[in-house]
This record gives sequence, structure tokens and C-alpha cells, in this order.
Amino acid sequence: MTSLQAAALYATIAGATIPLGGLTACIERMQPGWMEEEFRHTVMAFGGGALFSAIALVLVPEGIRYLSVPWVMVAFGAGGVFFFLVDRLIEKRGGAASMLLAMLLDFLPESMAMGAMLATEKAAGLLLAVLIALQNYPEGFNAYRELRADGEISTRRALLAFCGLVLLGPLAAWFGFTFLQDAPATLGAVMMFAAGGILYLIFEDIAPQVRLEHHWAPPLGAVGGFMLGLLGYAILE
Repeated sequence: MTSLQAAALYATIAGATIPLGGLTACIERMQPGWMEEEFRHTVMAFGGGALFSAIALVLVPEGIRYLSVPWVMVAFGAGGVFFFLVDRLIEKRGGAASMLLAMLLDFLPESMAMGAMLATEKAAGLLLAVLIALQNYPEGFNAYRELRADGEISTRRALLAFCGLVLLGPLAAWFGFTFLQDAPATLGAVMMFAAGGILYLIFEDIAPQVRLEHHWAPPLGAVGGFMLGLLGYAILE
């Protein structure tokens, strides 16, 4: 298998956890009240932990290798501001299309970075692929629940849309592999931009919704998500 084929395969597998999360969310109740409350919050916290591990272990450490400090700050800040502006737009307009757009905001730049990294640093690229898969599952889960809560889209259409998102992963990985591996500064900017945006997403959208009174599983979910990322980092070091 060539590096390009591996990048496409890893991106497909990482994206496949989006519809998998949606399928899990189709289960209305595993027991009364549990799915709606503690399990949902735990899944969100797990996704937050995985997102944070992607920032701390891959995107930022790799991104700063290719950029000077001022450009690191510019790219990271631009990512946060961009996600903020899109978040405001989504809040004003709402709708199913906005939910799908929100999922793409971190999936596509990370897939591009993964494709470029697999061309030169296979271990780091593989780790990023694992982290993308871990974070896509809870994102698919939560996006499905929100789409169905709005009543704008059927279960079938939601899952088909999620499957369509999977196909964009290999395209983004191909773009990164083909065009970014020889442009290290651009690759570093993409990674720092994604890191800034994801950090905004964690503290604006995920973390405030995680906490439940007298329940400890959700914060432990965040710890578990980060630990899995840390384990992958330790194994590949």
C-alpha cells in the first residue's frame, strides 16, 4: 500500500465514525432517562478529551515546527476567530445544513494535515487519524440528536448526509498529501488554525454542556478520551 492509499484509507476509517455515532444515537433509550442524560454527556466529554489530545499531542507540537512564533500566534488566533464567526452564523441561522457545516470545520483541516503528515511522518499521521476517529464518533452522535430534535430531517436523510461527509475525508487527505507535504509553512498554518478553532469549540460548545449535578461519569469521559490519545502517543514514541 502506498502512502497516498494509506492516507485515503485512514481518512475513510476516521470519517466512518461519524455515521457510527449517528447510528448509536438512533437508540432512543437504553434505560429510562439514562441515554438522554448521563450517557449523552459522557459521550460529549469523551469527544472533548479526544479533541484536546489532538491539539496537545499532534496539531500544536507539529505545527510549531514549521512556523515562527508570530505566525503560530496568527494562525492559532485566526482559527479561534473563524470558528467563533461561524458559530455565531450557525446560532443565527440554525438548520440542518449548519449542523453538518459545524462537523466539517475540524474534520477537513485535520484530514488535510493527516494526509500531509503521512507522506513524511507516518507515526504522527497515524496518531492523528486515530484521534480524528475518536472525536468524530461523539460529534456524529451529538449532531444526529440535534438534527432530529429540530425535526427538519429524517433519520434516513441524516445518516445519508453523515455518510456523504465520510467521502470528503479522503479528498481532504489527498489534497494534503499532494499539495501540503512540500509546503511545510502552509501545513503548519493549517494545523495551528485547526487547533485554535477546535479549542474554541471545546470551551464554547462541549465543556459547558458536559457537567451534570451529582454525576461523575461525564468528566471521567473527558479523562478517558485524553488518556486514549496519550496512550497512542506513548506507543508510537
